[in-house]
Amino acid sequence: MKNFIFGKNTIANALEHNDSLKRVLVSSSFKDDRIFKLLKNKKVSYRIVSQNEINSLVGNVNHQGVIAEIEEYKYISLEELIRKNQNNSNSLLVLLDGIEDPHNLGAILRSVDAFGANGVIIGANRQVGLNSTVAKVSTGAIEYVDTCMVTNLNQTIQKLKEEGYWIVASDGEAKLDYRQVDYNNTKIVLVVGSEGFGVSKLLLKNSDFIVKIPMVGHVNSLNASVACAIFLAQIYNARNKL
Repeated sequence: MKNFIFGKNTIANALEHNDSLKRVLVSSSFKDDRIFKLLKNKKVSYRIVSQNEINSLVGNVNHQGVIAEIEEYKYISLEELIRKNQNNSNSLLVLLDGIEDPHNLGAILRSVDAFGANGVIIGANRQVGLNSTVAKVSTGAIEYVDTCMVTNLNQTIQKLKEEGYWIVASDGEAKLDYRQVDYNNTKIVLVVGSEGFGVSKLLLKNSDFIVKIPMVGHVNSLNASVACAIFLAQIYNARNKL
């Protein structure tokens, strides 16, 4: 199966940071000079095609007139992720439990990049992986964020505990306010679950802190990517005082 990414920002970031582009196709009406300059500077060939041909390859998506075929996205191993951050006393990893919506994952990657977290861990089962929709929603963050896929999330957090990480899990029924945790000079794994099911009971049981975001409105839950962004912003603010 061929893998395509699409959209101006996604293609631009891929051209700057990804050497696995197979081919680039642009529609005859495409006019973005930035993309054409990147194609020239990176010596990447492209072909001008009809809008119908692009639509036939990627379907009814907002491709903005430019798509690229790429190799499959590569994941970093857990061992390599740990090794890359072993000397970072403020290492921050995001572990996702049951995120199935590619729009959620793409938005989370964007927030992880924005707030300087060091990587994302996802499960191999019942979770969305890296794909073209995730790439588009991430607006290029997929090219910067180390993403690790593991077969067992519970074994993974046990391993991370052994490496000195504290596990902070999100749960709407928690008694601890997420602002009460001291995030400074501590390796943190932030665990975020799906909007529908939350973090699994076993992961909660194995967490060091179970926290919630206090809410005063009429709804009692947040989209997973929104909740993740709020947590990441709090951790960033706690570690970077004005």
